[in-house]
Amino acid sequence: MLKNELETAIALARSAGKRILEFYALEIIAEQKFGADNFSEPVTIADRTASKIIVEGLAGAFPKDAILSEEEADDADDRMIGKRVWMIDPIDGTWGFIKKDGDFGVQIGLTENDQPILGVVFLPFHNELFYAARGAGAFLLENNEKPKRLEVSGKTNFTAMNLASSRNHRSPKMHRIIEDFGFKQEIQRGSVGLKIGLIARQIADIYIHLSPRTKFWDSCAPQIILEEAGGKMTDLFGAPLRYDLHDVQNHNGILASNGAAHATAVNKLRALLNEFGRFKITKSV
Repeated sequence: MLKNELETAIALARSAGKRILEFYALEIIAEQKFGADNFSEPVTIADRTASKIIVEGLAGAFPKDAILSEEEADDADDRMIGKRVWMIDPIDGTWGFIKKDGDFGVQIGLTENDQPILGVVFLPFHNELFYAARGAGAFLLENNEKPKRLEVSGKTNFTAMNLASSRNHRSPKMHRIIEDFGFKQEIQRGSVGLKIGLIARQIADIYIHLSPRTKFWDSCAPQIILEEAGGKMTDLFGAPLRYDLHDVQNHNGILASNGAAHATAVNKLRALLNEFGRFKITKSV
């Protein structure tokens, strides 16, 4: 099941990644664009080129599916009535790409009836490919070696757990969270997909993203990879992430974990979010 979809997504991610590395080797010129949340953010020709490769490839292979890409206009009405929707971030971690720190990835996710069912995250600079399909497990392919099945840790004591946090979008409130939880170590990296990969590989155990500015294409592919590795991803308040809304923004942030410590983390975060004046935003369709 989903064999064709997975093979197609992997091939397109690799093709896009190859072109991205060609741009990466040159001088990178960033422009500014206004995203879905009307905030200014960087974009490059590499983002647009990768998006075109993936969108055209998916549209040709699966013409009945709806497609949402960060670098394309969103036909929300078509997307809302589609049973299956592809969600694409051609370069997740554009700041890492611009800074040439290696922390960026191609993300291709597929939802069916609002639920992520397939995900591919390709990190071109590191040549690491994460992929998963519902009910089939999550895997990592490094340097074209044999795929390794991924499984999260079973840690529940926060003082023994490593926190994955954002390198380029760090909130000052993270210091308060780290202090309160007492994490063993903080690992700062770019790209949502890369940090979720750290949890799936047991390098990290939890990821807390306070910002309300991630979008569906940031979380879709990483979510199914994490879930198939035994982990869990919700908003900061423990509610499921929804992918069936006109508004593509994850207003309530992201909490990703090994699953074993998820409920405890939600409860512990609750008091801190109240302290920060952060309250749950309810979105309607």
